Amino acid sequence: MMNAREHEAQHLLKVYGQLPIEPTHAKGVYLTYESRQILDLYGGHAVAALGYGHPDMLKTLNEQAQTLFFQSNAVAMEVRAEAADALADFAPAGLNHVFFANSGAEVNENALRLACKLTGRSRVAAIKHGFHGRTAAAGAVSWGARDKWYGFPNTPFEVDFIDRNVLADVTDKVSYETAAVILELVQGLAGGFDLNSAFIHAIADACADKGALLIVDEVQTGMGRCGQAFATDLYNIKPDILTVAKSIAGGFPCAALIVTDAIASEIGPGDLGSTFGGGPLACALVKTVIDVIERDQLMRNVRVLSGYIEENCPVGPVDRLQGKGFLLGLKCRRPAIEVRNELLDRNILVGTSTDPHVIRLLPPLITEEKHFTRLIESLAELPEI
Repeated sequence: MMNAREHEAQHLLKVYGQLPIEPTHAKGVYLTYESRQILDLYGGHAVAALGYGHPDMLKTLNEQAQTLFFQSNAVAMEVRAEAADALADFAPAGLNHVFFANSGAEVNENALRLACKLTGRSRVAAIKHGFHGRTAAAGAVSWGARDKWYGFPNTPFEVDFIDRNVLADVTDKVSYETAAVILELVQGLAGGFDLNSAFIHAIADACADKGALLIVDEVQTGMGRCGQAFATDLYNIKPDILTVAKSIAGGFPCAALIVTDAIASEIGPGDLGSTFGGGPLACALVKTVIDVIERDQLMRNVRVLSGYIEENCPVGPVDRLQGKGFLLGLKCRRPAIEVRNELLDRNILVGTSTDPHVIRLLPPLITEEKHFTRLIESLAELPEI
């Protein structure tokens, strides 16, 4: 009998590196593989905000599926309006208008297209080591994409990459030809690398001075993951456009682009569109995820427990900690892939990153202190070098 990996290989393109586990069930923060219960501190690339099988999510999904499974944006729906209300209230002040789509790449693509359309400019600045998606525009502003997988003969615009935390490079790269600057405040794929406040404010000031739009990519950092509703709230900046995906619907495909009144006033019928974006199942779950985060004080949980991890690092092979909240990079003295594999042998799942010495933690927001204690104790058992 074939295992799942062999079965997938029959008809699925083999484009993913896969771990040697095949989960069949999941509950809370645990994956079940054969007789193993694996503590998931990676959350499906930051998607499983409320863990697995959360009763509120299952109730919402069941009720909405029985009421109205799907309808397009050709008609108005109360469930979509309620989701937009909830997200606009949850978002940083001044971001009041929502467009629903399916993925982070899709909303970043639309954000970049809007920036070029509204400004009439043809350059975009991004930050070195950042990642924004695998579509034409989002891939163009993803560091290293053109050397590895981009594939398109040309990018939709000229791209200027800014050195991380280098103020002088902001001055050099943001000009009157710049349509927008796009950045992750904490770079997820790069290993939970948090940009410093002075650098972020220099970018915001340069955008304001040069008339460029500021796009903050909160695909990973949003929805309470950094201890506030959005990482933007930690830095006291005001983006023109904010994008969010991953955990917005707790595991159901969904994403959103959120804009200011000024941007919204320039957008009309036909400027944006998505067949499945804003579908009733996704929208019902968006509202539920926000309700649970606020009701169960999960942002406070993130702040408290990220502090607990910080207090207990360095430990074992971990030399230092970077990132914010539940988007953390553990810088190791040894190759991260070795540490990840040794933790998986102990039934703890973590991620790696583009930094070969950083493992990533992207756990569900419901993770408890006992789970992190288990991680810390397991790290302490591993060889340091």
